[in-house]
Amino acid sequence: METKWGAMRKRISPGHLALSCCILVTSLWVFWGVTEMFHEGWYAPFEWLFFLLPAAISLTLTLMALTWPRLGGWLLIGAGILFYAWVMFSVATRFGLNLRIVVSWFPAVGFLAIIGALFLLDAGRRRELDNPDRRWWRRNLRYILAVGIPLLVGLAVGAEPAIRVANRMDDADYGARLIQANGVSLLWAPVGQGWGRGVTWNQLALYGLPPVGFGDKSLGHEGQRHSDAGEGCATVEELQQYNVCRYLSEDGVRLETSWQGHWRMPTTDEVVGSLVRQGEQAGCVWNGRSGKQPCTVRPDKETPLWNPQSPIIYLWTANEANQKEAYCVTYHGAVFTQPKYLSLGSLGYRCVQDTGSKVGSAAASSLEER
Repeated sequence: METKWGAMRKRISPGHLALSCCILVTSLWVFWGVTEMFHEGWYAPFEWLFFLLPAAISLTLTLMALTWPRLGGWLLIGAGILFYAWVMFSVATRFGLNLRIVVSWFPAVGFLAIIGALFLLDAGRRRELDNPDRRWWRRNLRYILAVGIPLLVGLAVGAEPAIRVANRMDDADYGARLIQANGVSLLWAPVGQGWGRGVTWNQLALYGLPPVGFGDKSLGHEGQRHSDAGEGCATVEELQQYNVCRYLSEDGVRLETSWQGHWRMPTTDEVVGSLVRQGEQAGCVWNGRSGKQPCTVRPDKETPLWNPQSPIIYLWTANEANQKEAYCVTYHGAVFTQPKYLSLGSLGYRCVQDTGSKVGSAAASSLEER
């Protein structure tokens, strides 16, 4: 006579444990993908689909393993190895490898390998667990859970940002904009070379250092490498003297080869104070530290400070955190420190002009007359 424990062991197979792990992994990728989709990817049609790829791959592997346990098991093991190789290659080409990085990523491979092994163990027991006489929902419960749980996670995470993004303010005016906040009145550069992206803080700071231009300055001065100490990175003093905004033409559109002096890089507190929501200042104030800043309302990626159709979601500022890092501000009111040699398509800059200056006063008056 079969014992109660024996009956329970039949119900709980290695496949059940493997499926639980797969649902967890897929749900985590859905959580990350939906969050990033609205945070970073929502600026062009279908650009956001990129952030759902990891979850889609994870779900596909799960469904394959449920249908063909042996094939799916080996695919999961292979996926773990390929993922580890891709991470190591990416880190090595951008920052260089060390023992800590190599070892710290082993658990990711091991976890996928364990899931794959569990599916392989389950392959031999699958026939006795499958009963064609059961109801449809019971026969397909594994598939329902594999798809349904991550889907519910995605709907829960995406509800608020979907509503917020759908109601973003975009007046399609990406020219020079006047923003008055916290007692400061600033004119922000129009779309052009005074509002760009994809350059490092080093390049912004050393633009005017001969030879004039961004050139080979992404790592700082000649010989700079990705060192923990940050030797060779640009300094605040160099940024004040050579920054790219000092070479911006009076209309804020072109970069000249000689010093112009009409524009400058904004400080961290100026960017934070200029954050907006629905055309109004969000009441944000920089507290002098990294992290979420105190705001009256949550700011968003909206005009006049941001271009909702641009991939830029972070702006470099004129302040450095230390020899190696500088501050940047994101549209939702957080301040981050990033390496001065970091270059991202989502990380940009926008020059400003004090409206108290001769040129700034004239430009401000022109904007107010519109």
